[in-house]
Amino acid sequence: MAVAAEAAKLRAQGANLVDFGAGEPHFATPRHIKDAAIDAIEANFTRYTVVPGIPDVRKAIVERHACDFGSDYSIDEAIFSTGGKQALFNAIQVLVDHGDEVILPVPYWVSFKDIIQYGGGKVVFLETSEGENFRITAGAIERAVTPRTKAIILNSPSNPAGSVVSAEDLERIVRLAHERGIFLLLDECYVYLNYAGKPVSGGSFTWAKEHLVVLGSLSKTYSMTGWRAGYALASKPVVANLSKLQSQSTSNAASIVQKAAVAALNSSQECVSEFRAEFIELRDHMLERLAAIPGVTCTKPEGAFYVYPNISAYLGKGGMRTATELAARMLHEAHVVTVPGEAFGTREHIRLSYPVTKQNIDEGVRRMGEFLTGLR
Repeated sequence: MAVAAEAAKLRAQGANLVDFGAGEPHFATPRHIKDAAIDAIEANFTRYTVVPGIPDVRKAIVERHACDFGSDYSIDEAIFSTGGKQALFNAIQVLVDHGDEVILPVPYWVSFKDIIQYGGGKVVFLETSEGENFRITAGAIERAVTPRTKAIILNSPSNPAGSVVSAEDLERIVRLAHERGIFLLLDECYVYLNYAGKPVSGGSFTWAKEHLVVLGSLSKTYSMTGWRAGYALASKPVVANLSKLQSQSTSNAASIVQKAAVAALNSSQECVSEFRAEFIELRDHMLERLAAIPGVTCTKPEGAFYVYPNISAYLGKGGMRTATELAARMLHEAHVVTVPGEAFGTREHIRLSYPVTKQNIDEGVRRMGEFLTGLR
């Protein structure tokens, strides 16, 4: 958000920016989803609804998840929220007490750490290896568990590095958490953007439902970021408490967004496949262009729509010691918007979001290369 605000200032001054900062698809929301919202307005479906969402939207959530992943949730085990972030926030506030430890793999999505700390939890950072594509393994998780571990957060595919937890490791982690009474929070925001194989969800391990919280979002899957459409799937006691907390903050998510979500989940999923195919093409194009910049290395993301290049070869040049300083100067001098790695828990990276045109990728990476190689 800070990067976006600074970029907006420059645009207002007439700067021609190439924006790799925004974490959202570049596609329009599909027509049938927009039409469902318009129809809801015309039908005056604009009143309050029950807090966890109308039965139709919860039914659509559980049926879509069951169809795609073999999970087994009832509508009383689903809640529709104002974006996936609210579902995550509510889950951590409900489950984590002061002093509880929460295992968080690094690099992590920026909001995880702050939300855990807001709830009084202690973040236990789990370092991953860039040389292994920032892979999260069951063994590493097990070594990080202590008697005070209350929850584990997995974001797969991940923001910012696009790393994916393998199906084998995921099952082992689910079993470990379930046997030890630890809650496993599964951020599945990018679950349909898995390029390493068939998408997999921890929710498919129905025998562990008691300790699973599946956190989902329609934002990335259906290009609905501004609609704020998210959900959680969990056991009835957990969902009941999520609903209690939500009732004292936002109450129900917007009524017309619920109708749009029903259309997204119940209609043809062809748009999801089309989006995914283009993201893979853009990822490969971005990686090819970045490889031409001397000294910049980058893991190959297995999902989501970000690349996370290592720019350590340029730290120390031009008086810049941190990725934050480098990103700020690149914004002001090269007019390229990026997000520095410090936001995600690492010091030698910047995040680039590639849902843009190939022409913008070409121009943005060209500017980056000229800026970096010109540093002394």
